[in-house]
Amino acid sequence: MRPGCCAGSEIDAGTAPGRTSDDAARIAELERAELEREVRELRRVNEVLETASVFFAAAELDRKSSSV
Repeated sequence: MRPGCCAGSEIDAGTAPGRTSDDAARIAELERAELEREVRELRRVNEVLETASVFFAAAELDRKSSSV
């Protein structure tokens, strides 16, 4: 073992300082959940932008065809 480095089992047992396996798993789960929320929001925003793009493209075509 390297100096200043403790085995995970020592940290989990509370005999060495550091983040326990349970804490690390809990943090990873929270980060995963936050990333999933962010992906859902980005997909929703993307749908809105795609819908708006279609709307404005159609309006531009209507404008061009009525001015001819």
